[in-house]
Amino acid sequence: MTLYDLLFGPFLEFAFMRRALVACLALALGCGPVGVVLVLRRMSLVGDAMSHAVLPGAAVGFLTAGLSLWAMSAGGFLAGLAVAVLAGLVSRATAQREDASFAAFYLISLAAGVLIVSAGGSTVDLMHVLFGTILAVNDAGLLLVAGVATVTLAALAVLYRPLVVECFDPGFLRAVGGGGAACHLAFLVLVVLNLVGGFQALGTLMAVGLMMLPAAAARFWAERVWSMAAVASGVAFAAGWAGLLLSYHFDLPSGPAIILVAGAAYLLSLALGTVGSLRVRWLPGRHLET
Repeated sequence: MTLYDLLFGPFLEFAFMRRALVACLALALGCGPVGVVLVLRRMSLVGDAMSHAVLPGAAVGFLTAGLSLWAMSAGGFLAGLAVAVLAGLVSRATAQREDASFAAFYLISLAAGVLIVSAGGSTVDLMHVLFGTILAVNDAGLLLVAGVATVTLAALAVLYRPLVVECFDPGFLRAVGGGGAACHLAFLVLVVLNLVGGFQALGTLMAVGLMMLPAAAARFWAERVWSMAAVASGVAFAAGWAGLLLSYHFDLPSGPAIILVAGAAYLLSLALGTVGSLRVRWLPGRHLET
């Protein structure tokens, strides 16, 4: 087997591999920048919480309409949006911090989702919702993730400045009347949209992996927000491509293979990155002598 066959052969030979690769590209374009903003705003665990929060809505959509892409996506979006709004209201109406209210609501949602699927479906149904099937993505699924990526990039182009300001100096944004609350809510909607787009391919448990691991890895290679977003999208796509190849050649589950490759990219970045990595901290380069 040649290197060309090893790296590109499966995508040239099989249509389902090409569809999965295109889905990975669309997910990378949307999830990369959103994950970077989550990391910069120290909301990394909120992404994990939201990925669980979409489960009951997706489960209700699955039980009422079967494996209907739009029913499951609409249910997941509404459930995730409800958790985001409720957590935000609790944090503003009480003394509880936002991360604690997110944790409380996502645990309730996760338990409710598993209960709903278990009561009305089977173990196979539950595994499908939890872990997805990226190798079975159809035209409708591709349109969904491409649409989510397009909306995400367009919205971030509009919200870029207030989001960046809020990442580093939220007090200044409030002082100049920059609409911090509306910006925050719009950003949470983008998070939910990308998780809904990702759960069809990677499942509710894995969708957040392609959002957070590349973003965390990009922090060790770039310093500007736009360059971190570009690196995160590149790492996410490379993880999708490499994960699909590992899945094909070694007969592994595709979703976990993709996320494990993204995890390996994070560990490599942590060790060898050019910005704040272990190599930079422990083995600093020699300073120029004058």
